Amino acid sequence: MTRVTRDIDGTMQRDAVPPVSADVVFATSRFPTYKIGANNQIVEVKEDPKSMTMKEVVAKETAQLLEQQKRLSVRDLANKFEKGLAAAAKLSDEARLQDASSLEKHVLLKKLRDALESLRGRVANRNKDDVEEAIIMVEALAVQLTQREGELIQEKAEVKKLAAFLKQASEDAKKLVDEERAFARAEIEKARAAVQRVEEALEEHEQMSRGTGKQDTEELMKEVQEARRIKMLHQPSKVMDMEHELRALRAQLEEKSKHSLQLQKQLAVSKRSEGNVNHIYDIDGTEALGSTLQICHCSEEAPDLSECSIQWYRISSESGKKELIVGATKAVYAPEPSDVGRILQADVILDGQVVSVSTTGSIDPAPGLGNYVEALVRRHDIEFKVVIAQMNGADYLSESIHVLHVGKMRMKLCKGKTTVAKEFYSTSMQLCGVRGGGNAAAQAAFWQAKVGANFVLAFESERERNAAIMLARRFAFDCNIVLNGPGDKASQ
Repeated sequence: MTRVTRDIDGTMQRDAVPPVSADVVFATSRFPTYKIGANNQIVEVKEDPKSMTMKEVVAKETAQLLEQQKRLSVRDLANKFEKGLAAAAKLSDEARLQDASSLEKHVLLKKLRDALESLRGRVANRNKDDVEEAIIMVEALAVQLTQREGELIQEKAEVKKLAAFLKQASEDAKKLVDEERAFARAEIEKARAAVQRVEEALEEHEQMSRGTGKQDTEELMKEVQEARRIKMLHQPSKVMDMEHELRALRAQLEEKSKHSLQLQKQLAVSKRSEGNVNHIYDIDGTEALGSTLQICHCSEEAPDLSECSIQWYRISSESGKKELIVGATKAVYAPEPSDVGRILQADVILDGQVVSVSTTGSIDPAPGLGNYVEALVRRHDIEFKVVIAQMNGADYLSESIHVLHVGKMRMKLCKGKTTVAKEFYSTSMQLCGVRGGGNAAAQAAFWQAKVGANFVLAFESERERNAAIMLARRFAFDCNIVLNGPGDKASQ
């Protein structure tokens, strides 16, 4: 379902209606009806209080539609709760793998001790002392392994409790989502019936108003607006309560997602320590579009990153295919729209040794960015305010504001009436996020208008930068052009 909301506040501001005190009580929500009697006297017509006029029916049905159309969508909540259940199942699978690994270690230690016992009976003198010393070391190692397993069992029990709590909370939330979805469907059916009744009423009123003229129609519109304004000022809205409840649910879901990511990172660290892997680097930052990821030290023995060479890759979460990101050779990298749904990996190379670090999961999309782009697609030409940071590989000294036009057929960069670059979408054009690192990498984009003309543009925000890239790629795809960054494949 899609949330449909009408901007009533803007309409009320344009009407410039003076504020009404909250303690005012109106006797009626419509204007009285008068007629001219004998001697040209004005007489008020008394109507049956039980029967409703056409104007009252339209005002009532319109107010009901406004409340029903503000029902919010719960599909996103359902998808996130299903992700929480999948995360709990993954925790259980990893616990079973740890049990199997522990059993293999005990088997190996027992075989080693049996081999040493058989060897002690065959040797003598000094070699026999060495064998006995080795047996003692193996027994000590078995004791340490048993102690370590006890600690891991305690940690595993805590993780299982947390996973069970997350699973139960997700199931409860999913039930709530199902109930809200059923209620929303019922509200939609009621709204459709109300729309049909309003349409029939409007058709009847239109037939009647054709004979009376345009004046009656204007008076009816004024009465509908006045009734809507009075009802909104003096009647509490149930939609606001639902919005507050849904916001609270979203906040709880976000906290559970963060907690799940922390558990996944802890499990990854535990697996690395069990495999005797020297974990000296890690990736810090929010794993979502619009953020910045940075390689950081996890050990004092880790070499300085300035002495190492770095290369970033994107890995498909389905096929596991590893793709090189051309130009991403710094410790800082800002994900771009092509990285959404993929895992990012960085290789740190020093003296021929390669240390690989990767994100915990795939890169998540930016909240609300899809709806923002869909709203901009309807326009013929979209403007973004930018600052040129580099032009053709050289720093651009002027920090004046330029305007980047993203159109259906072409892109244009201009300053006032002066056009800096204007090119139609073609195979030589490239557009992607800046891959050279830096503090403002999440707000900068690389644009090659044509061969020999490229720019590094800084946008006002991360949202503007990602929206410009997504819009340009969508318009270029409509022209049968795949618009990517340097070295990116057409499948992206």
